[in-house]
Amino acid sequence: MDLFAANLRARAAALNLSNAEAARRAGLNERRYFHYVSGAREPDLATLVKIAKALGTTPDALLGVNREPDDLPEPTERSKLIDRMVSAVNNLGDYELEIAVLQVEVILRIQNEKDAAERAKGE
Repeated sequence: MDLFAANLRARAAALNLSNAEAARRAGLNERRYFHYVSGAREPDLATLVKIAKALGTTPDALLGVNREPDDLPEPTERSKLIDRMVSAVNNLGDYELEIAVLQVEVILRIQNEKDAAERAKGE
């Protein structure tokens, strides 16, 4: 289970999540989650699925099944940020998700207005 623990730590780190936040997203108490991260215990199947979903990945990926080839390019900072966003919104309720979507749409509208103003300056 050392591979599982290492993959669990790596996935949380990739999402910039503390153990406490990862545990909260998975619906586990911190102590139980720490047992998995440290390799002291193995989760049952239902818990493994909950953890994988909370971290926006699959049980296979956490277990090291079907590992990606070493010759794949390193993920970009943008892809890492998108991955973090997807993981976060997958853990939101419907109401909170709607708020998040509205916030992103406002950011896009502001960006489009700024871009239009910049183009108008240049003409």
